Amino acid sequence: MGVFVLLPLLLPLTALPIARLAERHLHPRVATRLLSALAAVLAACSTVCLGLLVVVGTVQLPGHPLPDAWADREARTTAPYEEAAGKGAVIALLAVAVSWSTAVRRHRRVRRQAELALAGVPGGELAVLPDEAAYAYALPGVRSRASRGLLGWVLSLRTSPAGLGGRIVVSTAMLACLDAGERAALVAHERAHLAGRHHRYLLAVRFAARANPLLMPLRSAVAYTAERWADEEAARVTGERRVVARAIGKAALVSRGTPTPTLAGFAAPGPVPRRVAALLAPAPSPVSWPPVFTAVGLAAWAAAAGTLGSALSSANATLTLFLVLEAGPL
Repeated sequence: MGVFVLLPLLLPLTALPIARLAERHLHPRVATRLLSALAAVLAACSTVCLGLLVVVGTVQLPGHPLPDAWADREARTTAPYEEAAGKGAVIALLAVAVSWSTAVRRHRRVRRQAELALAGVPGGELAVLPDEAAYAYALPGVRSRASRGLLGWVLSLRTSPAGLGGRIVVSTAMLACLDAGERAALVAHERAHLAGRHHRYLLAVRFAARANPLLMPLRSAVAYTAERWADEEAARVTGERRVVARAIGKAALVSRGTPTPTLAGFAAPGPVPRRVAALLAPAPSPVSWPPVFTAVGLAAWAAAAGTLGSALSSANATLTLFLVLEAGPL
């Protein structure tokens, strides 16, 4: 196994340059998908290697839960053994498991509370809540029977696109801050979150960062690029980039954010000035992969190489350990 079992724990460092460069130089749709994929693969590989370190650190201890074919004491002695690394890996893996379970419980609790709050709210896709706090966010996977809305402009926007699912949650305080054009931009923005399933990307990078703290910059980058993706979709649908920028600026001044970071919101805390500036500039080029001989291109290829190396290293370490234990003592 050697160094191969340790490489996936450190190779996420190769993705750090692309995390910042992708925000600035790639289309936000491309950046979100690329960074989420990198984070998910790198996190999976590092978690697998933590598990392998647990095995090599505890394989010779009595009571180790190895398969029956490997339970023979002589077979155990053929496996590589590193007690210190094993103890550290046990602690790290337990921390990851606790962190993941805590995140899952919190996410489910927030979703359940939001669904209960919306249970009796009419309006189809759009749910307007009477609240003095200003907020707007997309809640995926929640459906209700459409009925007559609260405002005239709501009636024209309440029909959800086929297969979209979920609801757009907005407070009356948020609506009071926006004019008709800005409200349309808000709905288009949140609809883009639902259509693009942005909550899945946010969840993926959040769990990845909990598995390996070196991936935290990718989590922050995806939180930004997912909002930028929805900004660009709203600008495309409405045809008014300045109106979308103005709506985001207004909402940011009064918004309290979303119930949890895994729910995409219209004016979530973060680099709002950068989003506004990007909307005031021309639309980004929809390039699927950056040119090689540019800073962002080199960073993307470095991250791809690091991710491939991480996958190969974890596969090599897993296969090596399996073959050693399967072969048994010579």
